[in-house]
Amino acid sequence: MEEEKEGVREGIGNSKQEKLCEKLKPYIYCIFANVCPAGFNITSKVSLNKGMSRYVLVTYGHAIGTIATALLAFLFERKNDSKISLPIVRNLFFLGLLGAVLGRTLFFAGLEQTSPAFASALASLIPSITFILTVLFRMEKLEISKRGSQAKILGTVVAFSDAALMTLYKGITVISLHIQHSNQPVTPSKAFIDKDSIKGSLMPVTSYVSLSAFYILQTITIKMYPAPIKFTSLTCLSGAILSTIMTAILDHKSSSWKLSWNIIVIFGITVNVQTLAIRLEGPVFMTAFKPLSTLIVAIMGLLILGDALYIGGVIGATLIILGLYATLWGKKKEKVEKLSKQTLSEQVNEIKQEK
Repeated sequence: MEEEKEGVREGIGNSKQEKLCEKLKPYIYCIFANVCPAGFNITSKVSLNKGMSRYVLVTYGHAIGTIATALLAFLFERKNDSKISLPIVRNLFFLGLLGAVLGRTLFFAGLEQTSPAFASALASLIPSITFILTVLFRMEKLEISKRGSQAKILGTVVAFSDAALMTLYKGITVISLHIQHSNQPVTPSKAFIDKDSIKGSLMPVTSYVSLSAFYILQTITIKMYPAPIKFTSLTCLSGAILSTIMTAILDHKSSSWKLSWNIIVIFGITVNVQTLAIRLEGPVFMTAFKPLSTLIVAIMGLLILGDALYIGGVIGATLIILGLYATLWGKKKEKVEKLSKQTLSEQVNEIKQEK
């Protein structure tokens, strides 16, 4: 009897651990998927500063991502018989266009003229942009009378207002590890950012609009093709083909095709983990962890690249994160209300059936 009881307890304990692991899995994926871009942004900035072509960087990233994920698909999804239809091929084309040609290329163009911390802080706009696009394409209903929708609207307005503050206002230096040489005069930092910096700031924002559309289309397509690793490989392949065409048109230098393995490996891992996270919890949940990436990038940029932190950026990034969580709180509120309605309707149907 005692052995049976111990066996039952062990079984209950194992089931609890399995349930806990299942609950924690999307959080682990999302954290990892946002820690990787921190290193990716820093190494990308270093490579761009050394003269690597942004177009080549996009092409190599997607090409190696295709190979790496194809190998994983062969190992873990050989028995998956999901078929590729014409709508899936169409969506893969647009995923390559939105993710590689527009999203990544514009991001690198902005990164060349700004800092990794700045570009990463602006990435917190993605959930707000995603919310706007889902409303425009009627994927979500906007009920202004409900608190959830009000919170999402408020969060979106705050996030975009503070993105504008970060773009236009620089302010005093808060932290800087850069040491001035004796023959260089110490000049006070400009309060407002110049035109070139504003232009460089608008490029990441435009890229995030494209990436938001990419995440939405990715969420739709993964339901049509439930093989996440194969799907990631095909998405990377689409991006590699389209970015190769773009590179051939815009960059004719053979010297530009220098290989940077550290960036490519990080990129391939990041894309795969992001796909797994999106499949489990959707695009908004995955982007909720962007502030973690911002914090890591800011610290790494300060220590490795010698980037300074300005008061405008600190205030703007903080308020963008508050806006982000207002949007996410509204999303969660709506989800809870929807579940409660479903439960209530199920209870009513059960009562009717009993009668």
